[in-house]
Amino acid sequence: MTRVSRDFGNTMQKEAVPAVSADVVFASSRFPNYKIGANNQIVDGKDDPKVISMKEVVARETAQLLEQQKRLSVRDLANKFEKGLAAAAKLSEEARLREAASLERHVLLKKLRDALESLRGRVVGRNKDDVEEAIAMVEALAVQLTEREGELIQEKAEVKKLANFLKQASEDAKKLVDGERAFARAEIESARAAVQRVEEALQEQERMSRAAGKQDLEELMKEVQEARRIKMLHQPSKVMDMEHELRALRIQLAEKSKCSLLLQKELAMSKRVEARTPDLYELDGSEALGSYLRIKPSTDGAPELSRFSIQWYRVSSEGGKKELISGATKPVYAPEPLDVGRILQAELICDGQQITLTTTGAIDPAAGLGSYVEALVRKHDVEFNVVVTRMNGADHTSESIHVLHVGKMRMKLCKGKATLAKEYYSTSMQLCGVRGGGNAAAQALFWQAKKELSFVLAFESERERNAAVMLARRFAFDCNITLVGPDDRSPLGN
Repeated sequence: MTRVSRDFGNTMQKEAVPAVSADVVFASSRFPNYKIGANNQIVDGKDDPKVISMKEVVARETAQLLEQQKRLSVRDLANKFEKGLAAAAKLSEEARLREAASLERHVLLKKLRDALESLRGRVVGRNKDDVEEAIAMVEALAVQLTEREGELIQEKAEVKKLANFLKQASEDAKKLVDGERAFARAEIESARAAVQRVEEALQEQERMSRAAGKQDLEELMKEVQEARRIKMLHQPSKVMDMEHELRALRIQLAEKSKCSLLLQKELAMSKRVEARTPDLYELDGSEALGSYLRIKPSTDGAPELSRFSIQWYRVSSEGGKKELISGATKPVYAPEPLDVGRILQAELICDGQQITLTTTGAIDPAAGLGSYVEALVRKHDVEFNVVVTRMNGADHTSESIHVLHVGKMRMKLCKGKATLAKEYYSTSMQLCGVRGGGNAAAQALFWQAKKELSFVLAFESERERNAAVMLARRFAFDCNITLVGPDDRSPLGN
């Protein structure tokens, strides 16, 4: 038995081992790990159900790809298909290697079986049984290898089919990627073109707006220049013509008033001559606001006016009620706005003799004064340049310019930044025209700010003086204050 075994081993070494070493090349350095299972079945270690084959991995990945195809992007889908294609190629390569290894195993098993057959004829007894058992194991292994080859062929076909599917899917994915890339490029180019068109439209609109604005500005400048030219050519001439006409009308009105006054005086003198009671004195001057009236002798034999005591009155043109003008005791009297529409009367008394002089009619208003005052009423504060001639009954030597502020709530007299008087309208305040003499009486007024403070103010013109009086009385009346002179009464009370 020992010799038979030695011969069997020598035969195997001489016939089997050199053939394997020379003719067979394994894919790995490890020999397959075969195990004997139930009923003497040879089981490969790779058939362990716990080990996941590459086929199952590729199938699972393919299923996951098919499930995720609807929610994956085209780029991700292409990447997945490329990975699957690479895995299929790897699986195909492994199948090819397995097929080659299977062929080598068949060759090895055939040589082993031939060696065992030749050995079985030379051994007897128990060794022969061992050889026959070895031959049976080799034949069983050959059957399993054959079955394995069938499975490998089927797996190879499936892998090839899967590889073709993945290759087609990869190509389709590449086409989709290329299509999506081309579509994206087209969309980008379209967006760029749209943006460029919008930018060009905005630039064109901006150029047009600039050109239109420049054109409109030039047209507006031309219109303004034309308007200025027309204004310079026509408006000054119209205003000057109107001023000339108004001046001429005023001159004509003054001349007619003088003529009317002279005629009335001549008529009165003729009546007195007829009655043989000629007047020794007469009133000289325009009977209108802005002028002054003077008592003068009408005959050479008239006594001196200094011998008479004089008192001026204002008489209502309707009822004939006479009102004393307090302080008006001089031969000259300048009517003020309160005298408009009333008749003025002067009484001269000397040694029991009384002479009464009366204006031929009511005092006329100044032309244009009413509209001038209405324009000033719209202002909150109106300033007048004045000169203080008297202060608290004493002469004021300084002839510097002061500013009289006539406001809606108060009056104020200033010299530069210094304030001489500032009082709100009250019952103790008085304001009226100056009731003294001199040819400047028509331009001066008397203002009592409070009981212990009074001024006589000279204005630049008769119009300014009368406007200041009317404006102050208007603002005071809005404050429920009647602003008049000493001992005067409101015109409404008459």
